[in-house]
Amino acid sequence: MDITSLIGFLLAIGLIIGSIMMGSAPFTAFIDIPSVLVVFGGAMAAGMMAFPLKSFLALPMVMKKAFLNKQEDLLEIIQQLVALAEVARRDGLLALEGKMAEIENPVIKAGLQMAVDGNDAETIESVMRTEMEAMARRHKEGKSILDQLARFAPAYGMIGTLMGLIMMLSDMSDPSSIGAGMAVALITTLYGAIAANVGFQPFAEKLGLLSKYELNAMELVVRGVLAIQSGESPRALEQRLLTYIHPKKRPVKE
Repeated sequence: MDITSLIGFLLAIGLIIGSIMMGSAPFTAFIDIPSVLVVFGGAMAAGMMAFPLKSFLALPMVMKKAFLNKQEDLLEIIQQLVALAEVARRDGLLALEGKMAEIENPVIKAGLQMAVDGNDAETIESVMRTEMEAMARRHKEGKSILDQLARFAPAYGMIGTLMGLIMMLSDMSDPSSIGAGMAVALITTLYGAIAANVGFQPFAEKLGLLSKYELNAMELVVRGVLAIQSGESPRALEQRLLTYIHPKKRPVKE
């Protein structure tokens, strides 16, 4: 589990609720079911109009990835690629056929299988980069749904506020009720801002960052597989791939 996503979400909600509790207005003043329906229902309806049904129904899985994700250990990938390069350098490329069952990373396995099957470097790189592009498109689509919902929620909050103001101004017979009516009208704007800035937008940014990490790991694998296919020495391969890791996180050579 990505503990920072959970802590950040709970902290944001807790700070908002805590601030309300410390204020002079009763907590019930911030609860309005019609406003919830306008903001969240309207944002979801707009999202359904903006995206294909299949993509929109995948939203729960997209949100789940923001909480449940596991980043690739780049150093572990490098060590595995270097070990495979040593086997290929010592026993030949075909010797990697016997190592396939030990490889858990599907990208490494697919790339090396193509190399073992005799495909040239250009073909291997083309196929692997096509896979990267397909993954990037999937990630971009998931992020774009949350980005759009983050735009729709405040807009529907404003629509709800305008609706409330119209209803309030249509009956000015009781001036004492104007303050309460104004408060109810503004609740939808509050809900829209909370939905966008506590839920949709932060998670969209998290998904974008996770996508960059995953693409970086795939790029490292592509470079490693191509180096193994070309017969590059394990030491040179290791030095090349370590450039993908921050200098402070690289292993110290004794």
